[in-house]
Amino acid sequence: MLTAWLKHIEFAHSWVLGALLLLPILIYEYIKRNKKQQASLLVTTTHFIKGEASLITSAKHILFALRCIAIICLIIALARPREKFTETQTTGEGIDIMLCFDISGSMTEKDFSPDRLGASKQVASEFVKNRPGDEIGIVIFSSLSFTLCPLTTDHDAVLGQIENIESGYLQDEGTAIGSGLATSVDRLRNSKAKNKIIILLTDGVDFGGTIPPDLALQMAKYYGIKIFTIGVGSEKDVDEMVDSPLGPVVEHKKLQFNEALLKNLADQTSGQYFHATDNDALIKIYASINQLEKSKVSVTGYNNYIDKYLPFLIAAFVFLLIELLLRYTVFKKFP
Repeated sequence: MLTAWLKHIEFAHSWVLGALLLLPILIYEYIKRNKKQQASLLVTTTHFIKGEASLITSAKHILFALRCIAIICLIIALARPREKFTETQTTGEGIDIMLCFDISGSMTEKDFSPDRLGASKQVASEFVKNRPGDEIGIVIFSSLSFTLCPLTTDHDAVLGQIENIESGYLQDEGTAIGSGLATSVDRLRNSKAKNKIIILLTDGVDFGGTIPPDLALQMAKYYGIKIFTIGVGSEKDVDEMVDSPLGPVVEHKKLQFNEALLKNLADQTSGQYFHATDNDALIKIYASINQLEKSKVSVTGYNNYIDKYLPFLIAAFVFLLIELLLRYTVFKKFP
């Protein structure tokens, strides 16, 4: 708890904390003085009240402990602890970006690690982190499409939603690329940004859905939206373990991939097509897009502070008051 508190606290006058080094000296002097007083008060005729006297003498150390705690609190208060908040203000020409994720069953193929969708999520998250100032949103689709996150500069929220993407989220199977693109276009059409792009990530096999890709393409062209397409996977033969009435068996199948569709979507909107065959290729593709569509953004940081010295100041006076009350009541000395 103390460690977590210290992570967000800094001291305006940290040099004052050096006064805490005087405490060991005070403690040493107190112990030394107390030993001298005990030696000078030894009286042989008071053996019958020895138990009571030693108890009171021991309890008197509480006064010194309270005084030390009060001094510590006062020094910390004088050092002026404060909680720091950093705010950033972005200015300049940002880009509005919709990340359009295919979450159909084919995106669970294992030709990527851990699978196509998992690899896509990891690399997309790194892309978002490298786009300060841009508004970014997320659309997911299978046979249906859904806006998972509207355009926002809150990239923590975007990253959180990317993390939550799972295949089967929309339940209905299919790969409605047209519907996914149409929903992305709808989210960008009222944008005031000079540059608007869609990053479509899919294996390119379109079936199902109510909006054909050609119609979604015309919508994107009408609103001046570029489409960057990333084809994930390849047409190759793989062996897959499946359940059968006789138990698990190995099934030989060919992975599907429609490259022509993705190339056409990119070419028609002045975007670019990329083909990702493994995790490393996917990383390089996002890096390329990051270079192609750079935004002119300046980030200015502002530090705000909330003073936290008052509780320590109050505590110092409370401990001092308790010490005084005990000194002149319970431990009062009579002549």
